[in-house]
Amino acid sequence: MNSVTVRVPAKVNLQLAVGPLRDDGFHDLVNVFHAVSIFDEVTATARTGMSVRVEGDSADQVPEDDDNLAVQAALALAGHAGRSYGVSLVIRKSIPVAGGMAGGSADAAAALVACNELWGLGLPPDDLLEIAADLGSDVPFALLGGTAVGTGRGERLTSLEVGGTLHWVFALADGGLSTARVYAECDRTREATGEQIAWPRASDPLLAALREGDAKALGAELVNDLQPAALALRPSLARTLEAGRERGALGALVSGSGPTCAFLAESEAHAEELALSLGAAGVARDVITAHGPVPGPTVV
Repeated sequence: MNSVTVRVPAKVNLQLAVGPLRDDGFHDLVNVFHAVSIFDEVTATARTGMSVRVEGDSADQVPEDDDNLAVQAALALAGHAGRSYGVSLVIRKSIPVAGGMAGGSADAAAALVACNELWGLGLPPDDLLEIAADLGSDVPFALLGGTAVGTGRGERLTSLEVGGTLHWVFALADGGLSTARVYAECDRTREATGEQIAWPRASDPLLAALREGDAKALGAELVNDLQPAALALRPSLARTLEAGRERGALGALVSGSGPTCAFLAESEAHAEELALSLGAAGVARDVITAHGPVPGPTVV
């Protein structure tokens, strides 16, 4: 086999509860991840050495060297196998770059799956998840897909049952937001206000709404502790969120560290109507629809 192509989905955070800052610089999280039908593709081709090329939307904003998380994933996999492998990676972007939808983590997960197949390693999912956890907090879920609650830094995962298909509209912003900068703003605001931070826990009403496939109930429970920080850094997002609510979204929130805004719709038809209305309102660079949950990385 000379090349392997893997398709991998984006994620939206249905709940992101951020605990106090830990001594290691991370936060304890409760993170309800949900994979949606916006996909990147990663093609791994056998060659000497490591290289990466990025194509598609905002490709010029993605590093094409060892700073690329997909390259780091391939190197980590080779190291785990105790071999010196080479690979050429081509990443085709559709997931927003620095948009709070884990595009970089998704590409890393896809690279793990593609190189595991390309190199004939046959490593089981648990081994790949172990490598993924060392690469970044969102990479394990990107490898798992579906819907799951993550604890710790987000890397300890428990899959969740979802009682149906959820329909989404995503409003994409100009430019990205640095995850580190958003967390730093969250910490700064909490320290300045003296806010007492409770230990994070999953929302029982949100989990029940997922099990029952009750989109209306779920929309009322969507929450993101990073949203105030994202709005402070990008005030225009408040207007985008309000525009979605005014146009009938069941729920609205900033996805992850932003700046992508996510809107839950009643149905596929409602999502299409909402997307058209938001596009006409001029509150986003682009507006796209998607559904979830969807599986994790898939060889195509």
